[in-house]
Amino acid sequence: MPEVAEAPVVVGLGVVDPDLVNPVLEGQCRFVPDPTDADLAQAQGAIARADARVDRDLLARAPRLRVVARTGVGVERVDLDAATARGIAVVVTPGAGTAAVAEGAIAMALHLVKRFGRLTTLVRSGQWAARGTVPVGDLGGSVLGVVGYGRIGQRAAVLGTALGMNVLAYDPVSEPPADVRCADLQDLVSRSDVITLHLPLLESTRHLVGAELLHHVKPGAVLVNCGRGALTDLDAVHAALQDGRLGGVGLDVFEPEPPEHHPLFDHPDVVLTPHLMGMSRQASAATFTDAAQGVLDVLTGRDPAALANPGWEQAAYLTTTALEST
Repeated sequence: MPEVAEAPVVVGLGVVDPDLVNPVLEGQCRFVPDPTDADLAQAQGAIARADARVDRDLLARAPRLRVVARTGVGVERVDLDAATARGIAVVVTPGAGTAAVAEGAIAMALHLVKRFGRLTTLVRSGQWAARGTVPVGDLGGSVLGVVGYGRIGQRAAVLGTALGMNVLAYDPVSEPPADVRCADLQDLVSRSDVITLHLPLLESTRHLVGAELLHHVKPGAVLVNCGRGALTDLDAVHAALQDGRLGGVGLDVFEPEPPEHHPLFDHPDVVLTPHLMGMSRQASAATFTDAAQGVLDVLTGRDPAALANPGWEQAAYLTTTALEST
């Protein structure tokens, strides 16, 4: 009687909810949420959270690995060169958290412009009579500066427009439409009442918002970062907040994560969230489902929806050819 092939093993790297991925993988792959070294040695697929490091050491412990699906789009913790050289596809899930992150960015802006933090403190501490000392702003009629005009940036622009904001955009990689495009980043920050960051982390974008750029910011502007922590120099941002150049700061991302305490965190016009804006209930379900589908696509010979290393197939072909010729 012919042997029945075992289902490919797919492991979770970081906290991956089996209830969300098993409906996609069930019957075709065996999902292991807490893999041992033995599981890694057998794994053909992996679903990796943002805080999971997929480096050469991990790849060496998983010699049969064919695909890594990252829940999200950031691949700073994935060694793309090593994965590609091994012929391992690195799948990303760019659409799953788009709406959630954009909503989070606009919600932070609303919180800061409406001074909810300071006003809550007044009520809690019985200082009702002091309510006139806290200036409350408006988003309607203000200018939203979107830095990074990809899926999330464009969605943030739609939400801002719905609130009556005028949108400006700057993107160093892909040019925004002419009706919102700024000549450069300095032009954008000098005209924006709310600045929201939605760029990937590259060497060219590390500490993009630093002391030099913040000298040009519109006085009292709100800065929101739901992109990558290292896009901002926290010391420079703190200084700009203290001297009034910035009127508020919202951060969902940090470098490193979790972050060490920074004096900026104690300022009353700062709102902080632990890199969760892209993990709302709907977004979480979608990103895990998309990641599982990406793993299944590669393992069953189909093209995944989104890849971080499009050259992986050629590397896989060359590796297979080399093995077959020996």
